[in-house]
Amino acid sequence: MSIPVSFELPDFYHFPPFFTIQPVLATREKQLGQWRELILKYHTDLKIKRMVLHECPLWKNANIGRELNAEEILVVVDDFVKSGHGEWEDPNQRTRCRILWRKPEQLASDVYEWAVANGYIGSVCTVYELHSGEDVNGMSFQGADEELLRRALGILEEQEKCTIFKGETSSEDGIKFR
Repeated sequence: MSIPVSFELPDFYHFPPFFTIQPVLATREKQLGQWRELILKYHTDLKIKRMVLHECPLWKNANIGRELNAEEILVVVDDFVKSGHGEWEDPNQRTRCRILWRKPEQLASDVYEWAVANGYIGSVCTVYELHSGEDVNGMSFQGADEELLRRALGILEEQEKCTIFKGETSSEDGIKFR
C-alpha cells in the first residue's frame, strides 16, 4: 500500500531524523506531536476509520530510504492513542487502531451545532441521516465510525440535548434534538 498522490505530505516527513524516535525528551515530544498530526490528517482526509499497523504506508519514506521499525511504530501509535484520537481494537496484540477523526466530545458538539444551524431542535432524524444524509455533506461526522457517532449522541443525551429512540434497525434509531 502506498500513500495516494492526492495526499500532501508535510515537509517534516522528508526529514530523515523524523524516522528515528528522538532521545531528547523535548525533541521527542515535538516529534510525536508531528506524528499525531500526520496520522490524524492522513486518516481524516482519506476517510480511513481503521489503521492496521503493518499496512500503514506512513511508516516508510522510500524517497529518503527511512522507515520506523516495529518498536518505533508502537511508540508512535501508543502516543496517538493516549492523545484520544485513537483506540486499540486489540489492546493485547496492538495491531489495529480505530481512528477517531474527532474526539467523541468534539463530535457531540459538532452534531449539536449542526442540529441548531439546520433547524433540527424539536425535530427527529435517524442515525443514518446523521451519518450519510444529504444534509450532512462536508460535516465532521459525515461517514464517521457508527460506534463513535453513537458515543457522541450518548454525550448529547447525558447533556439532555437529545433523546435517542430505538428503531427496527440501528440505522433507523431516531434522535430528537432539544
